[in-house]
Amino acid sequence: MTGNQPLARAVATFGGLGDKLPAPGTTVGSLPPALLWMGLCMAVPTNQLRIALTAAGLVVFAFIGIWSSEIEAERRQESDPRPIVVDEAAGQWLTFLVALPFVPLMTTVHLAIFAAAGFFLFRFFDVVKVWPIKAFEKLPGGIGIVADDLAAGYFAAACLIIGWKVFA
Repeated sequence: MTGNQPLARAVATFGGLGDKLPAPGTTVGSLPPALLWMGLCMAVPTNQLRIALTAAGLVVFAFIGIWSSEIEAERRQESDPRPIVVDEAAGQWLTFLVALPFVPLMTTVHLAIFAAAGFFLFRFFDVVKVWPIKAFEKLPGGIGIVADDLAAGYFAAACLIIGWKVFA
């Protein structure tokens, strides 16, 4: 496993930025992936393609997140070190994936509002960790590191869907 440590650290901390920036879950783990998602979706003409793109991104973030988080947490001898931020990216993209099928094809302005609302809702649930989100942290290794963020993503998506239906 030692040979994988530098790569796992780079992936888990987004090139070490999780160690360098304040509030890494927000500044590194959630905001850049949300902006990346929005930029990619602006280039895609249909919601079906946006959903497929988001699903592919989520799978990548989740699987590399579990792998890299496990190795990096073991290296640091901590259960869920703050500098590990790839898990936030997975949860953020899950928020968008779950909510996207419930909203109509969006203009650029609507897409920006959707992304911003999804970002803030995800950060709220990831930080507050209402029940049962916190319980997922008890899962072992990389699965536990990523699972609580995926749970937060589901809660954020539910609120995003309801909010979109009520206010849009």
